[in-house]
Amino acid sequence: MSQSLSNNRLGTMPVGKLLIYMSVPTMFSMLIQALYNIVDSIFVARFSEEALTAVSIAFPLQMLLFAFAIGMNIGTCSVISRRLGAGLEKEASNAAETGYAIDLCLYGLFVLIGLFFSGPFVRLYVTYPALAEMSVTYLRICLCFSIGVFIATLCEKMIQATGNTIQPMIIQGVGAIFNIIMDPILIFGYFGLPAMGVKGAAIATVMGQCFSMILGLIFLAKNKYIKVRLTRPSIDKSSFSDIIKVGLPAVVMQGIGTVMTGAMNAIVITFNVLATTAFGVYFKLQSFVFLPVFGLNSGLLPIVSFNYGARNRQRMMQALKLGMIIAFVFMSLGAVVFNAFPDALLSLFNASGDMIEIGEKCLRTISLSFPIASISIIAMSLFQAKGDGYLSMIVSIIRQIGFLIPSAWLLGHFFGLDAVWYSFVIAEVAALIVSLCFFRMELKRIDF
Repeated sequence: MSQSLSNNRLGTMPVGKLLIYMSVPTMFSMLIQALYNIVDSIFVARFSEEALTAVSIAFPLQMLLFAFAIGMNIGTCSVISRRLGAGLEKEASNAAETGYAIDLCLYGLFVLIGLFFSGPFVRLYVTYPALAEMSVTYLRICLCFSIGVFIATLCEKMIQATGNTIQPMIIQGVGAIFNIIMDPILIFGYFGLPAMGVKGAAIATVMGQCFSMILGLIFLAKNKYIKVRLTRPSIDKSSFSDIIKVGLPAVVMQGIGTVMTGAMNAIVITFNVLATTAFGVYFKLQSFVFLPVFGLNSGLLPIVSFNYGARNRQRMMQALKLGMIIAFVFMSLGAVVFNAFPDALLSLFNASGDMIEIGEKCLRTISLSFPIASISIIAMSLFQAKGDGYLSMIVSIIRQIGFLIPSAWLLGHFFGLDAVWYSFVIAEVAALIVSLCFFRMELKRIDF
């Protein structure tokens, strides 16, 4: 093992201090990302309520983009950390280069989706021409120029895998701040530019992502643990297989969110079109709670992966237990805020009285599931660290396909719109039970 690997903080720093070091910058960058999500929608809402609805309708397909970008790069991160933990520095670089090649191929796929499938997707939900046109415009720009999403996310995950979380925070934070600055300029047409509405929001989004990508590539070029050839990337068969084992289930796990959001939009729009808008606003607001916990999980994953590769069970368990405690406390606080101040949160989006009435019940009810979800999220880091990402996928399928969508339809059919939101609580309870069973099973399989 090289000296640089034997001294890696992932295997030597006290676990509590290490989790703070690894997770706080990532959580902070996720908070900035959540702020961008909300500010972006606030600006769009002030342009028009119709524009906010258009972005909400486009959101499921946009989620699919992030599912592939984040999911596959989680796989790359897991493989790199395990190989570094085992002292395999060259093999870690092979995994990094393979992950880069995979992302380039995925970008080409989403260009095709943006060009040929944006229109048919939007027309599944909307027949009103002006609204459909806004949604399609937004989607095509975000998908066809999504290279920044893939490469910036890859750089973040690869650098995290080597034990550095400061640079990933800078990568994501700077891009999000750039996006926030450009949003009002392009949406409303400041400094002599034309007011572009949702088109301007989409352009600001891809500009911020590309800014992050450039910064990420600069940081990656200086990383001392892994090296990637950007102009002539090669795919290592062993690395490809290992990345897919974790990455594909993570893609499916996150991509199921697209199916869920689309299905929920189809269910609630039958009651009131504003219910779709309110649900879209909820998704923006909940990112302030969920994204930091996903950031905690991102910081936790390299720790668990590295120490699994180094066969250090004690450090793995310390990190997992501490992660669960932090996640539970954070999401419980989020639930309190959602229940105490739903009117204030909805008012940020220039919500009408009717939308506030629907949104209040949506926020208060769904937020009851937050503390329950926290344990399942952290449990997934063990599955991904061991290379058993399919277990995370199974939990997500059970949560969203097995329980959430069917219970939402049944509750809505028999009890009305207000009852639909309780489906989230039902789904999280089911997911928690399954997650804990898998978690116990995985611990029994570890032979050190």
